[in-house]
Amino acid sequence: MLTALVAATVSARIAEVLAHYATEVFGLMGNGNAHLVDAVARSEMAYTAVRHEAATVASADAYFRVSRKLAVATTTYGAGYTNTMTALADARMNQSPLVLVVGDAPTTGHRPWDVDQAQMAAAVGVPTFTVDQSHAGATTLAALRHAVEQRTPVVLAIPYDLPAATAEAESLELPERIEPPTITPDAHAITKAATALREAKRPVILAGRGARHAIPELTRIADRLRAVTTTSAPARGSFGGRALDVGVCGGFASERAQGLLAQADVVLAVGASLNQFTMGFGNLFPAGTRIIQVNETATANHPQVSEVIQADSKLAAAALEATLDTVTPHRWQEFSDDEIAGAHFDREPGEALAADGRLDPRSLMAQLERALPENRLVVTDGGHFIGWPNTYLSLPSPDSIVMVGTAYQSIGLGFASAPGAAVAQPDRTLVVITGDGGGLMALADLDSTVRAAHRAIVVVMNDSAYNAEVTQYGTIGLNQDAMLIDEVNFAAFAEGVGAEGRIIRTLNDLAELGAWLAEHETGTLLLDCRISKSVVAPYQHEIMAKLRASLGISEAALE
Repeated sequence: MLTALVAATVSARIAEVLAHYATEVFGLMGNGNAHLVDAVARSEMAYTAVRHEAATVASADAYFRVSRKLAVATTTYGAGYTNTMTALADARMNQSPLVLVVGDAPTTGHRPWDVDQAQMAAAVGVPTFTVDQSHAGATTLAALRHAVEQRTPVVLAIPYDLPAATAEAESLELPERIEPPTITPDAHAITKAATALREAKRPVILAGRGARHAIPELTRIADRLRAVTTTSAPARGSFGGRALDVGVCGGFASERAQGLLAQADVVLAVGASLNQFTMGFGNLFPAGTRIIQVNETATANHPQVSEVIQADSKLAAAALEATLDTVTPHRWQEFSDDEIAGAHFDREPGEALAADGRLDPRSLMAQLERALPENRLVVTDGGHFIGWPNTYLSLPSPDSIVMVGTAYQSIGLGFASAPGAAVAQPDRTLVVITGDGGGLMALADLDSTVRAAHRAIVVVMNDSAYNAEVTQYGTIGLNQDAMLIDEVNFAAFAEGVGAEGRIIRTLNDLAELGAWLAEHETGTLLLDCRISKSVVAPYQHEIMAKLRASLGISEAALE
C-alpha cells in the first residue's frame, strides 16, 4: 500500500522512514547530523548518546547481535565519520545489517576538510546511499532494504546543505517488514549429507552464530545420532546443558575437547565462518575428516570443507532432521557420556597468585564464573585476555556473548559495543570484560556503558601490558618498552563516571563483588583486576607457534 510521507525536511523524512523498521538509534551529534538527531528525538525511536563515534556503529552492531533487530547509528561528516571505520569494517565482516546515517560534503562540492566518504566505505565493503530533496524517503528505504536483504551495514549520507532543506512530496510502498531472502536447500545435497551423518562413526555438529535460529533442530539431530556438539566462540551457549556438548571449538577448546573433536570423521558445520580461530589454524580436525558446511553462499569458507549446502540454516536443519528418518541406519562407534562429561570446563584451575605476586587470570576467571549471576550477557573486547572469559565463563543461551572487533582483530571496541548490548537486553546483568590496553582506547564509552546499563559488572584484566604483543614479539627478542603500560587505576575512572570501583589484588577481594550484587539491583561496579602477564592463554601458544614458523625461528633458538 502506498504511504504518503508527510515529514517536511530531509532529516525528518529520513527519520520517518527509519522509524517504520528500527526502534533504536546510537549516535553522537555534530554539524552534519544535528537536524537528523533532532528528528529522531521527535520520532518513536529511542536515542542512546555515546561518547566516541566508533561506539555509534559498535553499539548498533552489538544491539543487532543480541536482539536480531536492525539498528541505526549516526554521526557527523569528516572526522566523525572516519572515526567509525574500524567498527564499520568489523560489522561488515560479521554481516551485521545496520544503517549508519552520516553528514557528508555539500552538493556544491568538497570543502578542504571533506574526504571521499563513499570511497572509504567501499574500501571496507560497505555501500553508500546519498539522499537528495526529491527522494529522501525512497533512498532511505533502499538503504534499509539493502542492509537487511544483503546482510551488511550501509551508509546513508546527507549532504551538508540538505538536512534542513524541504523534502519534496513522496508516496512509497512501505512493507510491514523487510526480511532477508531464504534459500531452500537442494534435496539431493540434504540426502547426501544425511547419509554421511548416519554412516559416521563419530559425527560432530558445529554451530556458528548463523545457526542461532536452527539450534532446536540441530539439537534433535545430534541427540538422534548421539553426535558431539560444539560451537564457534560467538555462538557459545547454543547447546548449553547437553550431555554430549564439548563447548567452544578451536583455540578456546580445552585439551580434552580438542582430543575428542580430533576423532571426528564427519562434521556438520552450520552457520559458522570456519575462520582460522574456529578451525584451530587447520589443526582442529585431521586430514580426511569430511566437513559439510551449511552456508548462505555457495563458497566454502575453509580448505578442509568437503561440500557446501547453500541454504538457510533452519531450513537445512529441518530438512536434515526429516531426511534422517528415511536413511538406512548404520552402526557407528558412538561417543560415551563419560568421554564427554565436563570436557568444556576441564581447564587448568590456576594458582591463587602467579609467581610475580599478581592474580592468576585462570583462578580469577574460575571464581568469577561462580560469583557472577547466571542470567548474564557478556561483552568482551579483543586482546590476549580474551582467552580467559571464553574458556572459563559459561553462558545461559545463544546470543549471550558479544565479541565486536574480533573478526577484524581489533581492540578497543569493548566499552564501545557494551551500550548496544545493554539496550538490547536490559533485564540481564551486563558483564563487560576488557584488557587495560583496549580499555584505555575506549575509555570515553565507559561513561556510555554506565548510562545505558541497568546493572553491569565491568572486569578490567589489568596486566600493565599489551600482552598479545609481549607473548608474540617480546618472547622473540623485540624490545618490550612499547608493549608495556604504566599501571592505571581503572577503579578511579569508574567513580568519575558514576560507577563504583574496586581494585582486586587477591581472590579474597572478590568478596566485594558478592556483597555488591546482594545490595544492588541497579548500577555498575568495575573490578580493576591486577593480573599477571606471565600466564599465557593456550590459544596464544598457537599464534606464537605460527608466528615463529613464519619467521623461521625454532623453539631451540629461543632457549
